[in-house]
Amino acid sequence: MTSLERVLRVEPRARGRLLEHVAVSILERALAHLEGGTLEVELPNGAVRRFGSGAPVRLTIRDRRFFRRLATRGKLGLGESYTAGEWSSDDLPALFELLLRNAEAAAGRHPLVRRVVEARPRPNRRTGLFRARRNIAYHYDLGNDFFAAMLDETMTYSCAVFERPDEPLEQAQRRKLRLVCEKLRLGPGDHVLEIGCGWGSFARVAATEYGARVTGITISREQARLARERTAGLPVEILERDYRQVEGRFTKVASIEMLEAIGERHFCDFFATIDRVLEPGGLACVQTILVPGRRWERYRKTPDWIERYVFPGCLIPSLGALSRSLGRLELHAIEEIGSHYAETLRRWRGRFHTSPGHDERFARIWDFYLAFSEAAFATGWLRDAQLVLGR
Repeated sequence: MTSLERVLRVEPRARGRLLEHVAVSILERALAHLEGGTLEVELPNGAVRRFGSGAPVRLTIRDRRFFRRLATRGKLGLGESYTAGEWSSDDLPALFELLLRNAEAAAGRHPLVRRVVEARPRPNRRTGLFRARRNIAYHYDLGNDFFAAMLDETMTYSCAVFERPDEPLEQAQRRKLRLVCEKLRLGPGDHVLEIGCGWGSFARVAATEYGARVTGITISREQARLARERTAGLPVEILERDYRQVEGRFTKVASIEMLEAIGERHFCDFFATIDRVLEPGGLACVQTILVPGRRWERYRKTPDWIERYVFPGCLIPSLGALSRSLGRLELHAIEEIGSHYAETLRRWRGRFHTSPGHDERFARIWDFYLAFSEAAFATGWLRDAQLVLGR
């Protein structure tokens, strides 16, 4: 029996202090070789532990329930504890950056910590049409007003591409959309299918600047309604349709950060759809978030807080997993743009904090999600790439 299991068997009144003692001991071992900054951990009794050296960032634990959640819920528990207000940080993205930069080395030195953190397996269920609609509605049907307050004027909810650090987000998003159009060699003779059309930002650029005809599909009712309004008068058709239900033939196919929502078991279905609808000689451009290949097997099997509380059913692919799912399609080119995502997320988080009307629990869920994502891209923990595909 481990020390942790013994603690969980004692009387509830004594359990909290004992669990705190064991958790602090594990933390001290795991963080003993912290590099790239100083982590100051303030415990519920006011004591402060310091790890590493360099610029400090503080983790303030207000409630002993933090330790029990972390011990029994692993990675899920960290986010659940933050949502419950049991801990805070003076710089949440910096905290996550520091932890992520040291995560693999710490897990290698302390396999027990990894086993605790990854204690619960990730459900790997198949996503049928009904579940897919329900998952998308959970996130995207929060309301168009909510996303309008957080995003820029283009209503683009994916990685931008910046030319300079002080560039307006709207300009950086338009540059990204034009990159997709140029990779597709889009022109007036093209009929392009966009799988996951969002609020119509790509369709507007493709139609107005490149003269293409666009069919955009989404399974979010809220997105479809606003996308139709934003593309009125253009050669654009917006359909509420799952990608597996698409009919017809298209000279080009675009999909911008939709692939992450479908789950691992449907990667082959996604690319089979592209292959089925793409005209001979046609091209597809798929922009997707990626997990580095060295972490893929571990990531796909372990629980994920964002999948549980923000994007139900999502699973970020690795490039290797996608390459094995292409079928008759071939990867012609790939461009990494993930270095721009941290700044994109920083802008979104800043706008989210100034938007009104969020209750405390919702605000803390989204603060955790945006801050962690910013840190993940800043450290290379996550990637983002545009893939050009053809037969």
